[in-house]
Amino acid sequence: MGATVDLNFNYYMPTRILFGCGKLQELGTTPFLPGKKALIVIGASGAMRKHGYLDKVIGYLKDNGAEAAVYDRIQPNPLVEHVEEAAQVAKKNRCDFVLGLGGGSTIDSAKSIAVMAVNPGKYWDYINGGSGGGQTPANGALPIVAIPTTAGTGTEADPWTVITKTDTNEKIGWGNAFTFPKLSIVDPELMVSVPPDQTAYTGMDAFFHSVESYLATCHQPTSDHLALEAVSLITKYLPIAVQDGGNLEARTWLAWANTEAGICESLSCCISHHSMEHAVSACFPTVPHGAGLTMLSVAYFSYLAERNPARFPDLARAMGERTEGLSEKEQALAFLTGLKKLIRNAGLERHTLSDFGIQRTDLRRLAENAFHTMGKLFALTPVKLTPDDATAIYERAYA
Repeated sequence: MGATVDLNFNYYMPTRILFGCGKLQELGTTPFLPGKKALIVIGASGAMRKHGYLDKVIGYLKDNGAEAAVYDRIQPNPLVEHVEEAAQVAKKNRCDFVLGLGGGSTIDSAKSIAVMAVNPGKYWDYINGGSGGGQTPANGALPIVAIPTTAGTGTEADPWTVITKTDTNEKIGWGNAFTFPKLSIVDPELMVSVPPDQTAYTGMDAFFHSVESYLATCHQPTSDHLALEAVSLITKYLPIAVQDGGNLEARTWLAWANTEAGICESLSCCISHHSMEHAVSACFPTVPHGAGLTMLSVAYFSYLAERNPARFPDLARAMGERTEGLSEKEQALAFLTGLKKLIRNAGLERHTLSDFGIQRTDLRRLAENAFHTMGKLFALTPVKLTPDDATAIYERAYA
């Protein structure tokens, strides 16, 4: 009898995904629309109106026999007060599903709004972590439809929603079986309007979702496969999309890599790299999430690779780095070489923490915030980290 294999995992991925150029128009004919009155959630920037996407969505919903109300106050780092305000709009208009149109912030918000539209109390009553109440939303959530216009968070394929409570500087990810979208439409044609910096920020977010899901102690065969493919695709196509936003081939492969990364987050999980960035953008909300992750990344993954190099060689090879003839530690460090190249090719090596007003004296506070708000991700990290270790990583990143 051969040796036993240590495979022990759950697989749950309930979202119906319509993927491909031109797929948005299927919103007008799909039999899987989960209701007849939508609350459409969009960002406050006005981009969804400017590019005509909102009008298209309203028109396709009408074609499919559905009406819509609109909530348009979502910020790049979405806020708890807007979640609760929009939930009241959904109730007032008797909406029976919530449609998030835009980037990760709007779709995350749509998930949280869907919860609060059918449950009592305050949103933070249901948050696990930090000062959250940890309650279970007894009434689940309204059905959710996700239509992403960026290739970033993968939120169209996972249950997670990240919301900030500004008065306590808490930015916490949370979700459950009810916050998976019922239907997601991923149309790369909606992503050609994303400007270069935002393309880079969101693409790096998807990249780190994939890397972290591969390294997480809860990884499994499907997440491993999808994570490595997403790492490879983003390495190749993100620099192209940053340079030429109208390149539909690059946009399409990035969109798929992003959706893969979302599935990875459903089947595996992010690790404490995200905990540490959430602390940064909670306390300094002008920091774009993808930029924060990027600024921390070399210091963070160097710290992990030096102490537990085992899974980094696979990531290095997925990025096209040569590992033949190298020791395991050298192969792990090849991933850092590839990461630095990708950051440079995406035009993000210019960013520093100090650019956003962060001082060295803030770093210990950020470490403590990361453990307080998102401590559960430290338990899934393949290297045991303490607040002292997190502070040391921030120090490396600041240097």
